[in-house]
Amino acid sequence: MKTEPGTRISRDVLIRAIAWEMQAQKRGGFAKSAKRALLRHADEVGASGAVSLTSAVDHKPGTRLIREWQGKVHEVIMLDDGYLWRGERHRSLSGIARAITGTRWSGPRFFGIEVRAKGRENG
Repeated sequence: MKTEPGTRISRDVLIRAIAWEMQAQKRGGFAKSAKRALLRHADEVGASGAVSLTSAVDHKPGTRLIREWQGKVHEVIMLDDGYLWRGERHRSLSGIARAITGTRWSGPRFFGIEVRAKGRENG
């Protein structure tokens, strides 16, 4: 599909999208289960304007959370009993987010894994 990018899409996002597409072409893209979930969510957004997700997001040990903050990339690995960041174990994502930003943050929100209630507006 050849279309012009939207005027509000940043150069960085475009570069990441192109890089992802190149990887997807080489390695096969999303798993079938992920494609089904994305299509299901797209249908739900089209019908209701929101996606209802379960409030308990279950991430397995070994899941990597990556967040860029002020030009630095931070990677956290989920463990059975906490999180690994910069080679050290931490009990909470919020503590890690606070160490990164210097301010109080919801760790799940900072790392983009907080699930909002259906219909709730972004804050």
